[in-house]
Amino acid sequence: MGRSTGYCGGVSTFHCCVPEYGLYGSAGTIGSGFPLSVGWGLAAKMNGRRQVVVSCFGDGGSNRGTLHEAFLMAANWKLPIVWVCENNGLSMYVPVEEHHPTEHIASLAPGYGMPFTVVDGQDVIAVAEAVLSAVERARAGEGPSFVECMTVRYHEHDIGMPDLVGTKPRTEEEIARLRERDPVKLCQERLMVQGILSQSDLERIDREVIAEIDAAAQFAEESPVPDPEMLGGILYAP
Repeated sequence: MGRSTGYCGGVSTFHCCVPEYGLYGSAGTIGSGFPLSVGWGLAAKMNGRRQVVVSCFGDGGSNRGTLHEAFLMAANWKLPIVWVCENNGLSMYVPVEEHHPTEHIASLAPGYGMPFTVVDGQDVIAVAEAVLSAVERARAGEGPSFVECMTVRYHEHDIGMPDLVGTKPRTEEEIARLRERDPVKLCQERLMVQGILSQSDLERIDREVIAEIDAAAQFAEESPVPDPEMLGGILYAP
C-alpha cells in the first residue's frame, strides 16, 4: 500500500526485499532473477552456512536466455539452488504449448545434468515434499534441482489486465472448473480424512486468518506515507 511501515519503506510492491527473513524479492524484468539466484547460490556455497536458494519463476519466464546461462553456471559449480517453475500454462496470455516444444518445462533440466520432478501444483503436500527433497540434496553439496509445479490461474495476470488465452477471454465456466481443484480445499479435505484436522479446527483457523488480515489492513491504512524527501518529491507531493 506504499506506506512507510512496509518493507522497503513503502517504495516497492511485489519487489520487496526482506533480508532478515531470507527474502530477496523478485527482479523487475522477467528472467533477470535467474542470474541473481546464481549469485546468491554462490554466496551460500562460499559462506558455509548450509543455506539454499529457492528461485521461483513462471512458465513465461522459462523461455528467457538468462535461464540457460544460470542453469549452466549453477550446474557446473554445483550451487545449492532449487529452481521451482510454477507452470500455470498461460504465461501472461500465451498458452505454454505455443512457446515450449515439449509437454513439460522440466525437460530442460537433463541437458544440464539436473534431476527434476513434476508435481501437481494444486497439491500443497506434494509440492512441499518435492521442494524439501531438493533442498536436502542441495544442502548435501549435490548441486541444483528442478521442480515443476503444474498449476492454474484463477484471475488475470495482473489487476486491470484482460483475462485472455491468446486473444480470447476465458469464460466463467472455465474458471469454475479450475476452482474445483482449489489447493486450500484439497489440502483441508486430505487433512480431515487423515484425522489431522477437524471441522472445528478449520473454522478456528479461518477466524484467526481473517482477524490477522483485518489487523494488517488496518495497520497499513493508519500508517503514514514515505517522506517525500526520500522519494525526491516524485511520487508524493508535499
